[in-house]
Amino acid sequence: MSSKRKPWQTVLLYVFVVVLCVVILYPYLVMFITALKDKKEMYAIDHFLPEVWRGANFSDIWTAAPVFQYLTNSIIIAGGATLLAILCGIPAAYALARMKFKGKGIFMGAVIMSQMFSPVVLLVGIYRMMVTIDLNDTILGLILLNAAFNQAFAIWLLRGTFMGISPEMEQAAKIDGCGTIRALIKVLLPMAAPGIITTLIFVFINAWNEYTIALTLISTDVFKPITVGINVFYGFNFIQWQYLFATSLFATIPVVVLFLVIEKHLVAGLTSGGVKG
Repeated sequence: MSSKRKPWQTVLLYVFVVVLCVVILYPYLVMFITALKDKKEMYAIDHFLPEVWRGANFSDIWTAAPVFQYLTNSIIIAGGATLLAILCGIPAAYALARMKFKGKGIFMGAVIMSQMFSPVVLLVGIYRMMVTIDLNDTILGLILLNAAFNQAFAIWLLRGTFMGISPEMEQAAKIDGCGTIRALIKVLLPMAAPGIITTLIFVFINAWNEYTIALTLISTDVFKPITVGINVFYGFNFIQWQYLFATSLFATIPVVVLFLVIEKHLVAGLTSGGVKG
């Protein structure tokens, strides 16, 4: 049987891809169109496109609210949490992949079970703990919490990455005079780069999108991330949809840019993390 794709199959495949892209991108199109509408046209149902295109909405948000500060806070929080989760996850994942020690199975079970607890369930305890250690209403507190809640996922994914690398590579480095730490840095980390990058982007996205903990802990406006700060456009009597959607579009830019920069490593990283053992 010939494996060559028939013309009608190719056409059907392209149609499916186009339809799928339209379905995925349609909400963003609605956000973009709404962000260009005037307040009077916001609830008009007789037309989809605005009669008057108001591009000034994208510039007005910077004066209507401290959006730049919110975005900066989110970048600091997500970036700091990602860096901390990666730095702590690499040695933990290496130990689970290469070393044998008592309680390893219990520790692995604890790592998996920790993913079952939602931050909402622990919210009261988290709030009391952060107040006790004086990290409530601080960016540092959000960095630590986001890193903690993403740590188990980082360890699990990085462990699969290290297990996908042949132990002989590390042994050869030790024969050449490298110690365990030097072999990890010089040999394993470059080979594990796709898996590390994959972990990085998932942790960053999770930290960037976090809302509940930030809403509970942060009360000072200057410390709010974009997910919480965007609520400034919610009023008691009305919602400024044009500003809300314009800000939301800006909030997606850092994640999209990060993904575009490292997307070529993403598939390789997901594959390297899917090793049995």
